[in-house]
Amino acid sequence: MDSSLPAAPPQFPVDRVVIPMLSARFPITQVPIPDVSIIVPARNEEDSLGDCLKSLTDQFGVTFEIVVVDDGSTDCTREIAQVFPGVRVISAGTVLEGWTGKNNAVVAGAKAARAKWLLFTDADTVHLPGSLARALDEAKKERADLLSYSPEQVVVTFAERAVMPIIFAELAAQYPLQRVREQNSGQGSGIAAANGQYILVRRAAYDAVGGHAAVATEILEDVALARLFRDAGQRVYFRYGGDAVRTRMYRNWLQLREGWTKNLALLFPRAEFLVFQNLLWWFAAWLALGVAVYGAVSRNFQWNAFAAIWLLLYRRIRTAHFATANNLIAIVFGPPLFAYLLLRSKKAHGNGQVSWKGRNYRVAATNGSAHAEAQASRTVPRIENQRLRAKS
Repeated sequence: MDSSLPAAPPQFPVDRVVIPMLSARFPITQVPIPDVSIIVPARNEEDSLGDCLKSLTDQFGVTFEIVVVDDGSTDCTREIAQVFPGVRVISAGTVLEGWTGKNNAVVAGAKAARAKWLLFTDADTVHLPGSLARALDEAKKERADLLSYSPEQVVVTFAERAVMPIIFAELAAQYPLQRVREQNSGQGSGIAAANGQYILVRRAAYDAVGGHAAVATEILEDVALARLFRDAGQRVYFRYGGDAVRTRMYRNWLQLREGWTKNLALLFPRAEFLVFQNLLWWFAAWLALGVAVYGAVSRNFQWNAFAAIWLLLYRRIRTAHFATANNLIAIVFGPPLFAYLLLRSKKAHGNGQVSWKGRNYRVAATNGSAHAEAQASRTVPRIENQRLRAKS
């Protein structure tokens, strides 16, 4: 994706409300309140922020404001945001003790926002034309207090192509969308999920549960926020949203390794079992291929049926919504890389510390899958205390 600065300022449709431009001509009390406040936390995002803001400023069919929260960037992130007329740029401020940088940034953005609906979206996302209006309509149709999309994942490098389909196929298995939705129909699946790259919330419901301030210490703030809404009886709606938004999460192996080291052990509590399962299937697939090849050479063609295990693997991995070529690369090379990243993440969490974008975070050291499973299914703690801090 082209991450260069736009050649010319974006053109605004006539149905858009751009708060800073209007406030220069009218008293602030006369500035119309938009339908949606878009909050974009950004820390050293010069490679992707331009594309993100171009896609957001080009939205139509709904009034909105855009708040970019500069989270202590040391590159050109702030300057890129300021190129776009009507985009408000604020600073995240000092990260409170125990809080993650992203949570600190989105809380600052929420405080500055004015609309009845808030869209939290990452700086590495690109939004399809008209997707904001469609998402708002979908949230209202589904009576959702929190609507979240899992974006289409853009992969470029070999490492991305090899491991991302594996991870998202496992996520689809761990957090099946139908079971996530069951809690809204009273069936009580106990599974809550969301993707922090795209979370649209009703402001009243968000404030009622304490917002991101109530999950400010959580590394997986998106899942924690969804669980918070669920436990408060609010409606959560989560689906694959490739028709609305896409993202390239990591641009090289080092970013990919650091990002998934931070998250994988929390997403997949039974790490050792999942590693064993993936490597077993991988070795079995290669063994079956060898048997099939030998059968073809020896004219024992019935042995070719062993190659069907590759079809089973492909059927599983295609749930991740990647292109066929990426799925094939992932089947051939991905399982060992996934196993490495998952074990690395478990070790980091076991040691009590993870890193992301130049910041180190202390996490509760885990000793075995039982503790991790409890972390994955528990009600988010400290809610009442965090609500008091948020109000103060």
